Amino acid sequence: MAETVHRLEPLERKPLSDRTCLVTGSSRGIGREIAFELARCGADVVVNYRSSEDRALEVTETIEENGETAIPVQADISEPAQVERMAEDVHDELGGIDVLVNNAGITVDRTFEDMTYEDWTAVIDVNLNGTFNCTKAFYEDVKTSNHGRLINISSVVGQQGNYGQANYATSKGGLFAFTRTLALELASHGSTANCVAPGFTETDMLEKVPDRVQNKIRADIPLDRFAEPSDIVGMIRFLASDQAEYMTGQVLGINGGMEW
Repeated sequence: MAETVHRLEPLERKPLSDRTCLVTGSSRGIGREIAFELARCGADVVVNYRSSEDRALEVTETIEENGETAIPVQADISEPAQVERMAEDVHDELGGIDVLVNNAGITVDRTFEDMTYEDWTAVIDVNLNGTFNCTKAFYEDVKTSNHGRLINISSVVGQQGNYGQANYATSKGGLFAFTRTLALELASHGSTANCVAPGFTETDMLEKVPDRVQNKIRADIPLDRFAEPSDIVGMIRFLASDQAEYMTGQVLGINGGMEW
């Protein structure tokens, strides 16, 4: 019996060239690098920002200088009306999106004993409610797209908790259940929802942490270093691609080996 001959298909040079991606909070940090990576793979990218207009324009211009399409769109994702306006602007300029990356997040760190209601709600409103607002506004796009992908950026803190971050840990932990539920609801339409939980990453957010605390955190990381944004973006690229079409409802840790 003759063996089946397999043909090795060449890799696509730009595997995301047929889709539009929106990355919240993409004027800086991990979101910025995600926007660059998706554009590098050929996607049209919506660069969302709240107040860092100059940085958002810089990200957009860099993408355009490299021959790809990007638009900056301002919106405070904690405000439903602003998110709805963002959706209208995106639909007017680029049509529906295929990939939504809920990345934007903030911290207001304080021990629970000293945490105020305002500290709590400020973080929940952006990290959790903001994810709801954006997903609600673009849900129909993701559901009906031939390449529909919902990608939520959580944190290892949502898995293991962290001293002085009850609000942040709760907001990021809530994304796990949100992702799993949306995965079940999107499955019949062929769209997916997954969650990426990075470890402590070299961003503006980490720079605010005192050196003595950083040293203590690093001691708990088997790889003995903090992540770089470049360590995270490969997983986002994969989840946005056709290679991940059978992966949904997953929480994917990228944390240097930290236990949770």
